[in-house]
Amino acid sequence: MGKKVVAFGELVWDIFGQDKILGGAPANFVFRVNSFGDKGYLLSRVGNDNYGKEALIKMQELGISNENVQVDNVFPTGTVNIKVDADGRPDYHIKKDVAFDHIECTAEALKLVRDADCLCFGTLVQRYGISKNTLRELINEAPRPVKFLDIKLRKDCYTKSIIENSLHFADILRLKENELYSLKNELGLFEFESKALANELINEYALDLILVTKGRNGAFALDKNNSYMEDPGFYIKLVDTVGSGVAFSAGFMHYYLAGRGIEESLKFGNAAGALTAATHGATKLISKSEILDFIKKGKRR
Repeated sequence: MGKKVVAFGELVWDIFGQDKILGGAPANFVFRVNSFGDKGYLLSRVGNDNYGKEALIKMQELGISNENVQVDNVFPTGTVNIKVDADGRPDYHIKKDVAFDHIECTAEALKLVRDADCLCFGTLVQRYGISKNTLRELINEAPRPVKFLDIKLRKDCYTKSIIENSLHFADILRLKENELYSLKNELGLFEFESKALANELINEYALDLILVTKGRNGAFALDKNNSYMEDPGFYIKLVDTVGSGVAFSAGFMHYYLAGRGIEESLKFGNAAGALTAATHGATKLISKSEILDFIKKGKRR
């Protein structure tokens, strides 16, 4: 039986020129965990506008429950303009002060999180006070779920205080390798090498586990007992990296919550992220069996 996973945060339209794809890291996370057989729930907010109405319909098409997505009569649905460079790397322009910045703490939201096995959150949703305070209340009132921080340091969308509070909330941290060095600068860390920096974060913020994704070079995990595991990258035909990090996180947590070891979980998450980078956008359906087959047959770097 699958685990109950709640993702708190942004639901947006990712706009690629004339195309738009429903996105936001928490929404993409729920989409992926659902595709692996867990039961994901998104706790977010959209505007009472055409984008919001389309988003609620599209969620149903993607198999994501919209019953915990609030509707805002004042603030618009979030949008993100994305430009992808020749190497498949996206640049994001995120609209400010939108509906997901105003998620309210309700009795229904509290019940949802208290009953969960995992609560996934990031830093973007904390850029304004209402959603930031809601997240804090949910975490304080729900000790049961594993707190998974998928940090995503988007330009002009975080502060040192937001980062530090998030790290104190978290049990598990996932971030990109370049974000690890951004944290070194933001937090005044002392180490210079990736593994040592990860260990410094674990000790400073009492984390259980850190996951670091390294793009084409795979990923590594380091836990509080200083056990280090690395999984190499796969050769793929890169389309874009939108959603690949979230797919990694969803794949890892699917295995981890099921009681699989960190090494197995890392391998499954790494393969899920690689296959997602071989598709356009973040919500191309990739089955668990496809990922397992890719692990067996994919060419390693």
